Amino acid sequence: MGHLVGKDIYQGLARKIDNLHVRAPFDETMYKILKSIYSEEEALVVAKMPFLFSSLERVAKITKIEKARLQKVLGDLCRKGLVMDMFLKGQYRYMPSPMVVGIFEFTMMRTGDNIDPATWSNLFHEYMEEGSLYRSNFGNGQQTSIARTVPHPESLGDHVEILDYEKTTALIEAAGSYAVGLCSCRHKKEHTGERTCQAPLDTCTTFGQAADYLVRNGLSRKVDQAEILDIFARSKELGLMFSADNVRQRIMFICHCCGCCCGIMDGINIHGLTATLVTSSFIAEVDTALCNGCQKCVNTCHIKGIGTRETEVGPSGKKLVKALVDQDICVGCGVCALSCTTGALKLTPRAQRVIHPETTFERVILQCLERGTLENQILDNPQSRTQEAMRYLVGGFLRLSPVKKALMSDTLRSTFLTAMSTGVRFLGKGYLHEL
Repeated sequence: MGHLVGKDIYQGLARKIDNLHVRAPFDETMYKILKSIYSEEEALVVAKMPFLFSSLERVAKITKIEKARLQKVLGDLCRKGLVMDMFLKGQYRYMPSPMVVGIFEFTMMRTGDNIDPATWSNLFHEYMEEGSLYRSNFGNGQQTSIARTVPHPESLGDHVEILDYEKTTALIEAAGSYAVGLCSCRHKKEHTGERTCQAPLDTCTTFGQAADYLVRNGLSRKVDQAEILDIFARSKELGLMFSADNVRQRIMFICHCCGCCCGIMDGINIHGLTATLVTSSFIAEVDTALCNGCQKCVNTCHIKGIGTRETEVGPSGKKLVKALVDQDICVGCGVCALSCTTGALKLTPRAQRVIHPETTFERVILQCLERGTLENQILDNPQSRTQEAMRYLVGGFLRLSPVKKALMSDTLRSTFLTAMSTGVRFLGKGYLHEL
């Protein structure tokens, strides 16, 4: 009976996590993950707490847990990366961590005593390799990802315009604080034996509120701007690609990714879901007159987006081999151009510039709309029977395909986001705009 009660607790926790802005379907492996990293008390607290960032007083009122005890439990959860505490509008506010970016990354970034990275690595590997995590977030045409590609500016063709939010240097300069921690993906694959690259583990770079959160809870170390720039220069030399927080303002992370380890690129390379990483506004193009067929670009592309083709017969009488970019896959990172010694590969503008969400608030709203969980952002008290009934009605309406398509369309998306922004302020949650 105790086993069944315990499992019910973790199933309740799983339902909570699955109803955040990143879906996380429940299965036996997820149950093992949750049981391994949450105590039963921690699982109950997270299952009961609001969906959105909330003050300690509000969490205590909703969960009906004595404030001093609750503060201790929330502190332990934050140090594990299972709850996020952000300093918003003059006070710390708490929200459950989603599966990604959140539970997986922060768990695998932990160091010190009382950790079991080998066990966690194998459990996360089993859960992610099955693919339901990817399919539930990108298997039905969803386009709003947590991450976007940031191009290497050295890969751009001559006279190509690049905006500040597309430059790593400008993004770094705009951030007020910096931190670096273990790359969760490489750490996981090092334990599962799948890592084939030589990239260092200390490549998880975070900024602003995210950096403060990770440093405060011992999950990353604080660094200055000079060290961050050195880390980025090292990653460029190693031919890593940059995947940033999919927003234009106040980014919280930039990943230094490789095809053998990156969980986001597993969505492309293993599960064939290209939307797991939003492209840059650029795409690789080959100047066949300059290409000598060396295939360095083929070997350095992290998403297997470059192949070769035979062309006309050359002066020697043999057919010439030239690089060929798969434009349906290319994310516009520019790593291929960095490796090209003849200058045959360059990034050029796509036919249409990619539009990214302005802020984390906007990205989360769009993610939830696409994934059918937006009602939890509007009515975020899981203990209210009234809100539960309203969530059912509002959610049913928002999940109607014509409604979702209309709100995500170029015509209505801006108006919809403005209405959501106004509504948040009306509900006294304007602090969410600081994210």
